[in-house]
Amino acid sequence: MSLYEEIYEQPAVLEKNLELNLKVIREINGTIKEIRSVFIAARGTSDNAALYAKYLWGIQNQLPVMLAAPTMFNQYGAPPQLPGSLVVGISQSGQSPDILEVLYEGVRQGCPTLAITNDPHSPMAETADFVLDVRAGVEKAVAATKTYTAQLLGIAMLSVMLKGDSERMDELYRLPDLATQVLKQDEIIAQAALRYRYMQHCVVLGRGYNYSTAFEWSLKLKELTYVVAEPYSSADFQHGPIAMVASGFPVMAIAPNGAVYPDMLSVLQRLRDQHDAELMIISNNKSALELATSPIQLPEDTPEWISPIISIIPAQLFSFYVAKVKGLDTESPRGLTKVTLTH
Repeated sequence: MSLYEEIYEQPAVLEKNLELNLKVIREINGTIKEIRSVFIAARGTSDNAALYAKYLWGIQNQLPVMLAAPTMFNQYGAPPQLPGSLVVGISQSGQSPDILEVLYEGVRQGCPTLAITNDPHSPMAETADFVLDVRAGVEKAVAATKTYTAQLLGIAMLSVMLKGDSERMDELYRLPDLATQVLKQDEIIAQAALRYRYMQHCVVLGRGYNYSTAFEWSLKLKELTYVVAEPYSSADFQHGPIAMVASGFPVMAIAPNGAVYPDMLSVLQRLRDQHDAELMIISNNKSALELATSPIQLPEDTPEWISPIISIIPAQLFSFYVAKVKGLDTESPRGLTKVTLTH
């Protein structure tokens, strides 16, 4: 199966997760209701999923979420104290030794532990008290696509269960249809990719829930197209980095309707009017899309809190098509392997 086919599998993967994972998430929820904080270890794409959890569990569940620095555990031998925390490992393969070391320490300190993985028989899954199998199926392409959105869905389902929010659960059930809708932008995205075939540098902007999307889009551009793509919060970007934007400089942005939309719109307006930036914008707001040289339409009724699960899909397609027009290997980018073991 190719990367392109795996991108298109995502509506079905989301639907399967919603059907099969509710029971295990209810079981996890019943045990961790009394936790006071969350400590997450992850690398690469899974680290970007952890960023989503930081915002979602923080905003919707009022939980302090800390992202681990595994080097403290395995290189310095000086782990922080974690009492009262749920210790979470997020990894597609569940094999990386440094993520495992964080889970081992959670067990040693008597913390409840959770593995979010695509391999329920992996070392990480065998170590954790609870396992959330994201059920994405075999993902052969090196660049993660369906495993990432499946991880995000698992994080979203846990949030809803912890809060007991039936209205938000109903919104989750709309995800497969929203993903199908956004894939209808395929031809538009393919045409847009032709414009960026010679791109060497860009920045990717997001904020709030879609801060994670900025990081994941930039990672897809780096690993598939070899472009130097730097992710920023739209707020951080104004504290210095905006100075590098000259006429024609490519800026990618994720700006759906929601709490941070006014700030995103203001920054994008400034980039167009004062810096003459080349804007590619993923949004479901007409005002933002009108600023873009290359607009990509999200379904209008996409709720902000689950928009990262949908907004990354056109970004994946765009990265795939840019790699194709550059004549690059979309399945096995140079220097990369599917499973990366870091210590």
